[in-house]
Amino acid sequence: MIKILAIDDDQGILELIRRALEREGYAVTLLNDPLKVETEKLNQYQLILLDVMMPGMDGFRLCREIREQVDCPILFVTAKTEESDLMKGLGIGGDDYITKPFGIGELRARVAAHLRRENREKKHIITLGDVRFSLQEKKISCQETELMLTKSEYSICEYLALNRGQVFSKERILEHVFGFDGESSSSAITEHIKNIRAKFQQFDRNPIETVWGIGYRWK
Repeated sequence: MIKILAIDDDQGILELIRRALEREGYAVTLLNDPLKVETEKLNQYQLILLDVMMPGMDGFRLCREIREQVDCPILFVTAKTEESDLMKGLGIGGDDYITKPFGIGELRARVAAHLRRENREKKHIITLGDVRFSLQEKKISCQETELMLTKSEYSICEYLALNRGQVFSKERILEHVFGFDGESSSSAITEHIKNIRAKFQQFDRNPIETVWGIGYRWK
């Protein structure tokens, strides 16, 4: 289930957001004090709705503090309508804004649009045990040492890691890496995974598991 965090000092606004989005099937967590945000738990959310004018810490400052730690969309909910304020919010890492007062339909539409776009690649860093992916630079390191992977090897690792736990056939991986019109065969995936495992072997790691008769998955 998609999880959304809404932060606003106005409890009435929070309840309105909850009712509107829970009807769409989202799980909504409400927080009326920005100082109580637990940054280590933010990665569980797929979208954050953030009020701008709040006591203790305004939404712009909070966004600036958490942006490097979360990849999900941050949408400002604001009564500010001056272009300079809106541009400031987008400049520090916000993805969009919803101006108060807002309609239920607009809220649902904006949230749905950004969640759809989240099918795109993530922008920053993911860490799985001692393996670290720099998604923007397309690099992988293990135990703080960069692995020298080919473009195809990296693409296979990223695809499996971002969907860790799921099993993918060689044909499905081939389609993702080379596209529908690729001329390679599924046997190329077998060879790529063999090479990937050899490069991880120096760290005594084998993150790609074979599920016999089905395919592969990231452990």
